[in-house]
Amino acid sequence: MPSSKKVQKSAYFIGIGGIGMSAFARYLHAKGWRVAGSDGQKSSVTDELNKEGIRVKIGHDKAHFGLKMARRAAFSRIIYNRAIRTDNPEFMAASAAGIPLIPYAEALGEVTRDYETAIAITGSHGKSTTTALASVMLMHAKRDPTIFIGTKLAHLGGRNVRVGRGNYLVLEADDYGAAFLHYSPSVAIVTNIDREHMDFYKTFARVKRAFLAFLARTREGGTLILNWDDRPLRSLRTEVEKIATRRKLKVVWYSASAAVAKKVKKYITLPGAHNLSNGLAAYALGRHLGIPEAKILSALHSYRGAWRRMEYRGTIAVGSSKIKVKVFDDYAHHPAEIKATLAGFREKFPHAALLVAFQPHQAKRLEVLFKEFVAAFGAADATWIAPIYKVAGRDEPTKYDSAALVRAVSRRYPGSRIFYLEDLKLLRKAVGELLATPLFHGRKQAVLVMMGAGDIVETTEKILK
Repeated sequence: MPSSKKVQKSAYFIGIGGIGMSAFARYLHAKGWRVAGSDGQKSSVTDELNKEGIRVKIGHDKAHFGLKMARRAAFSRIIYNRAIRTDNPEFMAASAAGIPLIPYAEALGEVTRDYETAIAITGSHGKSTTTALASVMLMHAKRDPTIFIGTKLAHLGGRNVRVGRGNYLVLEADDYGAAFLHYSPSVAIVTNIDREHMDFYKTFARVKRAFLAFLARTREGGTLILNWDDRPLRSLRTEVEKIATRRKLKVVWYSASAAVAKKVKKYITLPGAHNLSNGLAAYALGRHLGIPEAKILSALHSYRGAWRRMEYRGTIAVGSSKIKVKVFDDYAHHPAEIKATLAGFREKFPHAALLVAFQPHQAKRLEVLFKEFVAAFGAADATWIAPIYKVAGRDEPTKYDSAALVRAVSRRYPGSRIFYLEDLKLLRKAVGELLATPLFHGRKQAVLVMMGAGDIVETTEKILK
């Protein structure tokens, strides 16, 4: 007789330490799957996963996922992220053994089809904050959502995923590599479209086509929520209307010029025009879902930010200066994000010395957007540029480096206090020396923003210690 014992589903993640991969691993683990994985380096995320019962090996070895006799494997599927090359030993062993290899975006796409209301939030900038605001709002409204977000959120206990019991899914939809074309949302939100991830898309026209293709994946009878204030997105309104007509979609445009913007600005605690826009997107979603306005505004007011999004980390004293320095972490790595974030800090701290330590992320981004980077730091009183954080599998040699950026800014804006910093270990000393100069006499407070998508966050930890 066949056994009546239920077979436990299982998955092994190659590259489990990534923010998206770790969230998905946690999701399957919470759903009762047996989950394990590997990553190229040890991190706080891999440590957390091990503590939660998800076994993580550091390094890549085919023995990790347990090929057994008769070429049977201990895991029924292997999920891998986009950074994993086909010559990865685990990838090759799984392929030779016939174990299903599924890209992360494709596996996550399957999940979007399991929820009656699947909300996918994307954009070149602001998608993490907008996803966070939408998630907090749905939790406030007792919709018990499942959430995938590309950051750590205090409202989720410092995690990047929440497994709810309701019929709602909130998903931060990644635009890199056109990953979002695997998703099937019932509600699609686009915050903006910019020249981002050009190492993949090559041209801005291809970026726009990818976003249109994403909108076209919205389920028939669904809803599009779009930012009218973003010129590139607004320029696609004719194509958007065609998609909406073909798929019977409702189109909702939100704008900071709308009357409700004043009300949202009053309640949202995050500074900056970009965060007001993110709040308006969440507000538009809430109204579409029938959430009472009072609950929407209460949720927006309760939100206190996310990991590395204008995140306050602590206050320090440096050098001989008596100025107290507030230290913040921020993930901004695109010129548009840098300008918007610094404008937000200037709004919040109008009288403080605004200092920035920036680590460029990926050489290709710096090359393609070099002119935009040159003009991105105008709001800062002083800026230190660290060497480029190079992304494995995405970087090639280029003449555009951090030192070249500093020279270009100095030429274009004579008198700019911008410095090349060969080693981030020297930052604390450099900040102390600068604040001790007559230029900053009379200042009582300084704000130091540790900015970038690379490993500059590790320097933040050291500065605070």
